[in-house]
Amino acid sequence: MLTRRLTTSLAVGLAAVAALAGCRTSPNVAAYVGEEQVTVAELQSAVDERLADPAIAEAVGGPGAGFTRQVLTLLVREELYAEAARRNDVEVTDADVTDFVAAALAGRDEDELYAQAASQGYSREDVRESARQQLLRRELGAASGEDAGTDDAALRARYEEVRAGLEQVELGYFVVPDQATADAVVAELAAAPASYPAVAARYPGEINLPALQPTGTADVPPPLAEGVAAAAPNTGFSVTVPDLPGVVVAFVGQRVTPSFEEVRPQLESEASAGAEEAGAGVVDGVRDDVGVTVNPRYGEFTDEDVVQEPEGGVVDLLDDATGAAPATGTGG
Repeated sequence: MLTRRLTTSLAVGLAAVAALAGCRTSPNVAAYVGEEQVTVAELQSAVDERLADPAIAEAVGGPGAGFTRQVLTLLVREELYAEAARRNDVEVTDADVTDFVAAALAGRDEDELYAQAASQGYSREDVRESARQQLLRRELGAASGEDAGTDDAALRARYEEVRAGLEQVELGYFVVPDQATADAVVAELAAAPASYPAVAARYPGEINLPALQPTGTADVPPPLAEGVAAAAPNTGFSVTVPDLPGVVVAFVGQRVTPSFEEVRPQLESEASAGAEEAGAGVVDGVRDDVGVTVNPRYGEFTDEDVVQEPEGGVVDLLDDATGAAPATGTGG
């Protein structure tokens, strides 16, 4: 009887060990990302390294479980992106990251960027890794063939698609006391279009435009939209608006469509966003394939792509500061 009990206990114990092994919950591992590991030692080192910056230590209140989960989130995401890059044979170099950060700052002080990040608990390296991941999403999106592309031919094709909606009109408007004045002013402007600033100055008001302004057709104030659409260049019209004393005089100058080069930055930004979205989908697929398991000691990896305490309290991270795609935690 004793032998049978010992045998049964041993079998149950081995089964439990096997189950733990299958769930990959080694006490020395903080998280598994596929075949890769974030060890407890690596996590602690990463936490200590960030807390060595007094600004970060002050921002997060020193060592704590919440900050540890924040750092573990960053390390897990880094592994996911590294795996996605390996699988798709794409690379973002340190020089690429440096150029990207400089372009994003557009002449602003780089030290201010890092100081702001530190005040929210993020290091210089975290900022650069966030930039790397953003660039990787673009590269992954391009490699997937699911985005429209950011090369010159693709951008020009997109320009032709949206060209009609890019039209701008030189528009001015101001309020005059009555219809008789409005009729006289409209005729005056038609005879001398360049006189608009001088004429408008005679009728100051809060809603008045002192000079003609390039305005997208979609941005024309609704009460003027119909009249602006029908007006010929260098002509005006008047309209009464409910609850607005007086009469609105509107004057339409030239209609212009921005050139390809003028809107190229906007088109590039739009195309990059599309590439990033496609790239995020690639990262999602890698995450679902390899699986992410977090040591229960630290919490669980959630659908929001953060390491969260098991009770359900989400770590207060930056608003998607690391720019990662949503991820799903997997357990054993």
